[in-house]
Amino acid sequence: MIGASRNPKDFSARLLAEFVNRGYAVVPVNPATQEISELRSFARVQDVQPPVRAALVMTPRSLDVDILRDCAEANVRLVWLYGVSGPKEISRQALEFCESQGIDVIAGYCPYMFLPKAAFFHRMHGAFARVFGTYPH
Repeated sequence: MIGASRNPKDFSARLLAEFVNRGYAVVPVNPATQEISELRSFARVQDVQPPVRAALVMTPRSLDVDILRDCAEANVRLVWLYGVSGPKEISRQALEFCESQGIDVIAGYCPYMFLPKAAFFHRMHGAFARVFGTYPH
């Protein structure tokens, strides 16, 4: 999880905790700290050992291309660019970079929408996406 926060009240920290509680193997990436929620944190995705094949990006959109370059260098083949309103919030430049590097991308969705037995609000977010035709296939 690139951009995981040390602040336990931050959305990314709560999502990290949710993944851990559900038994997912999660590695935080944050250059400002060496540990988040008792997990070793790495400064860059290239530093993660053993290397990862997928990354969830929780950083501001302005950093997407730089983060994607790091992912390409680390041979990450699947990137989830967190968002709440679907692909329209992801820049064309970011999507084109992924395509040029052979990186599969999940663009602009919240992972909570897809977690079984998520909180009501998150399930409703997914339901609205289905109704409005923006739910990914």
